[in-house]
Amino acid sequence: MSLIKTNRTTAGMAAMSARAKDAAAQAVPMGKRAGTTAVQGARQGAADAKEWAAPRVQDAKDWAAPRVQEAVRGAREWAAPRLEGAADAVTTSVAPKVSSALRSTASQVRPAPAKTGARRLLDWRWLLGLGAVAAAAGATAAVAMRRRYARATADAKDAIEPDAAEQMAAGDPAAGDPAAEAPSVNGQVTTPRS
Repeated sequence: MSLIKTNRTTAGMAAMSARAKDAAAQAVPMGKRAGTTAVQGARQGAADAKEWAAPRVQDAKDWAAPRVQEAVRGAREWAAPRLEGAADAVTTSVAPKVSSALRSTASQVRPAPAKTGARRLLDWRWLLGLGAVAAAAGATAAVAMRRRYARATADAKDAIEPDAAEQMAAGDPAAGDPAAEAPSVNGQVTTPRS
């Protein structure tokens, strides 16, 4: 090969290498942006799917809950008489202990009757609330009676003992003097000696 072709080939290779470096330098940020965009898109899609599904799941729960309860109640109502029938059949042919066990199982499986009327009012929560209301009313009445008693006692005391100002106005010179009439130990009132 000639020297000229070799130089051209080397220069061509250098130019291709430079172009490849430029393309790689541009491809790396583009790849990073594409990866970030894909992650953000996946997150947004998951959030949108969750937001879309939440009310539908709640609606399904609301729709299914009473139907499941009704189905369980229906199954229990169906099973209880059959267990009792099996107990009757076993009573005549097998040991009474097995019959007794089937009867107790039937009574445990049978749903409790729905509370109506007076049975609903006798629920322990209603009775507890009624007791709390009665206790509050009793405490309020006790406070009112105590205040009324204190007021009546103060009014009676004011009615029995006239004020010192009223006594002085009436002309009693000893009204302002606390030592003028001092009760003794036995409760008798004595006047001081002059």
